[in-house]
Amino acid sequence: MSGNDFSPELLLAEASARAGGLEDFGPGDFRQGLVVLADALEKEARLSSRGRALLREKLLAQLVNRLVIEDHCRRFPEILELQINDPLVIVGLPRTGTTLLQRTLAVDPQFSKAQWWETRYPAPLSGETLEQPLQRLGLARAEVAAMIEFLPQLLAIHPLDAEQPDEEFMLMEHSFLCAMDSYVNVPSYTAWLDRQDQTQVYRYLKRTLQFLQWQQARRGIAPGRRWLLKSPQHLHTLELLFDVFPGAQVVLTHREPARTIPSLASFIHTLWQLYSDQADAIAVGEQWNRRMARALRHAMAVRERMPAERFLDVQFEDTLAAPQAVVERIYRFAGLECTPKVRAAMDQWLSANGREKRVAHHYSPDQFGLSDMLLQRDYAEYRARHLGA
Repeated sequence: MSGNDFSPELLLAEASARAGGLEDFGPGDFRQGLVVLADALEKEARLSSRGRALLREKLLAQLVNRLVIEDHCRRFPEILELQINDPLVIVGLPRTGTTLLQRTLAVDPQFSKAQWWETRYPAPLSGETLEQPLQRLGLARAEVAAMIEFLPQLLAIHPLDAEQPDEEFMLMEHSFLCAMDSYVNVPSYTAWLDRQDQTQVYRYLKRTLQFLQWQQARRGIAPGRRWLLKSPQHLHTLELLFDVFPGAQVVLTHREPARTIPSLASFIHTLWQLYSDQADAIAVGEQWNRRMARALRHAMAVRERMPAERFLDVQFEDTLAAPQAVVERIYRFAGLECTPKVRAAMDQWLSANGREKRVAHHYSPDQFGLSDMLLQRDYAEYRARHLGA
């Protein structure tokens, strides 16, 4: 590859060619995001040759997805008529039990959800049918296996599985206005992103959820009464979630930041190592501690302006000690009934997927320049509000 790997013009042209000549990439000012990101990837990310190839393919695939999604929305206008206004959204710092809650609730067919493969490959590929997305499933399984083989410590941090419900973050990335610093160090892009109106991220998320729900119906999966979503990313832009999904309810998960932030830093540093041989652990700690502290302050401020019934607080310790009791609280909050059959299925899932089934996650806060004193200072307001500290 040349030094022009991330040229937006080349990426757009190649995506169009790969999509059989389609040219409509859909709504939103994604091109500007792509321009700023391309510059940062070349100048700041310190990509390995492997990382350069992986990231280029990732961006290219997202552009192709946009083309294919838009083509389907044009040919099947009923897609954009699907009503998705009231998702139940699990939001909290990473490492606060969000994945455990999401996958436990996802056992219930009352919820629509997206599996990892659907968020990675939301659009059908050439040569496969909507009813049998075997190519996408195969690619997703292979990709997850390759990630785990290259960085086996990933499984200790996050139970990655191509066929389990997962975050909608990869759908949001299709706007090119999302946290690329999850993967690489691109401070100029991150600073630019902080100045942008990200409403279009949520509008495009809604579009992709409509498309996934339409596809699921084609595969014989009945729509749930509500979508079940989960991503820490919403802490940064909680007000936009409510703007685009006016009936949304949010489950906020809480845990001592001195436990979560170093663990998050370890996760991000692991991801950076997929794409760079020069992943800077101290840079990860500084950037992500600063960003998450600001995100929590922002989320608390948004909450102050919203009706109290839009939020439910859940403590991490309760999720671990009594997950079914927490689930019952969530059902009451959401106005849904948890049937005995679903409760039994959740019990079975929990017994098969407890944290003790995974290898231990080893890390030290010092690796990332994080200390108890720093974390106590940066999260004092949050701890006073939600942890009684």
